[in-house]
Amino acid sequence: MHPIVTSIVEWIRRRTENVVSVMLGIMFVAFIVQIVFRYFFNFPVGWSSELSVITWLYMVLLGSAFWLKESEEIRFDLVSGSLGPRGRRAVGMLVAAAAVVLFAMSLPATIKYVAFMKVESTSYLKIRLDLLYSVYVVFVVAIVVRYLWALWSLARGEQRAGEDEINASSGL
Repeated sequence: MHPIVTSIVEWIRRRTENVVSVMLGIMFVAFIVQIVFRYFFNFPVGWSSELSVITWLYMVLLGSAFWLKESEEIRFDLVSGSLGPRGRRAVGMLVAAAAVVLFAMSLPATIKYVAFMKVESTSYLKIRLDLLYSVYVVFVVAIVVRYLWALWSLARGEQRAGEDEINASSGL
């Protein structure tokens, strides 16, 4: 990968890690507030639960899109792990192409549905659902770009990150 692209990707990863860390802190504080209000004051508050779910949603989608490295993804490599380098490359290209096609096909309907959700808002925090769920559109676009890049790299014969770590045994 070009050094400028690498530095940009690493900068985005670090900023995403910062954002996800802050969200984890917010979720933890909201969880503690919920426990204190429910069990010490006998006054359950719904906004803290809603805030926890929202931060969890954003942490998962933003983290998956911008922070998670290729080598850190969970893979079921029962078939590809038993193949040679050319077979793993072919399977990798097939999986990357399928991800690009399927996520790209879902994008127009996703955008329409998120736009449609502008008529609804969350129960306690009154956040419009189109704004809240727009993170999924960002996630889909990021996944399409990520797998286009993986497909391009595999087509050029470059080794993907984490490919040298593939081992056909179970590790037991």
